[in-house]
Amino acid sequence: MHSFTTALGPRASDTLRIATYNIHKGVQGLGPVRRLEIHNLGAAVAQLDADIICLQEVRKLHRREAQYFAHWPDQPQADFLAPQGYAAVYRTNAVTRHGEHGNALLTRWPVIGHQHEDISDHRFEQRGLLHVELEIQGLPVHVIVVHLGLIPGSRVRQIHRLHAFIEREVPGGSPLVVAGDFNDWGQQIKRMLAGQGLHEYEEATPHRAFTYPARLPIVQLDHVYVRGLQPLGLQVPRGRSWWRMSDHLPLVAEFRV
Repeated sequence: MHSFTTALGPRASDTLRIATYNIHKGVQGLGPVRRLEIHNLGAAVAQLDADIICLQEVRKLHRREAQYFAHWPDQPQADFLAPQGYAAVYRTNAVTRHGEHGNALLTRWPVIGHQHEDISDHRFEQRGLLHVELEIQGLPVHVIVVHLGLIPGSRVRQIHRLHAFIEREVPGGSPLVVAGDFNDWGQQIKRMLAGQGLHEYEEATPHRAFTYPARLPIVQLDHVYVRGLQPLGLQVPRGRSWWRMSDHLPLVAEFRV
């Protein structure tokens, strides 16, 4: 098991810590040299000490990998990764020959309700969004976990569908978080979300927020956008322990409620 270090410190009582992490289905490598990282990811997720953890590429089940790895967890990965005292919410985006995977949310705060919306743009990529309503300090807060497509045109259309979903399902005055893997190498999605009132913490040195590829990050694919919360800062944990577990690094952002 790896050891993990972060620079995350203590927080004020009105500070909300939100993490987003593409966990690459708990397995790294290919073919016979692939290795199971889900147990290390469990320790890493707990180390983040986040109030809300948004996860992408989370396995519900995978029959072939469960046979290949002797220590494959008996639980779905979202439940396995949830630290003690957290609730886990998972919904499937993609059904494959051997199993299912999708988005998940782990939370210290009570879950009021949740739903899933299919935002697949073509038959080669199954994509969805997970919407969870939480009660945080007596306040309803909406969190949407996304994993957008690889094709630029698909991402634009998926952002339009996200906007329509928000207009339909999220009250205008409610705090809103949209977090996940946006797969966007430019600024287009950021500009589109800003037009919808969603913003993220603007780091003075943007390269510090790079999350991909994990071993030598050169771009920020993972984001936490908010409406109705004050961004305070962000951090990307780094080091060999982190880049061995997934092709992405986690992004951790803090906000004032």
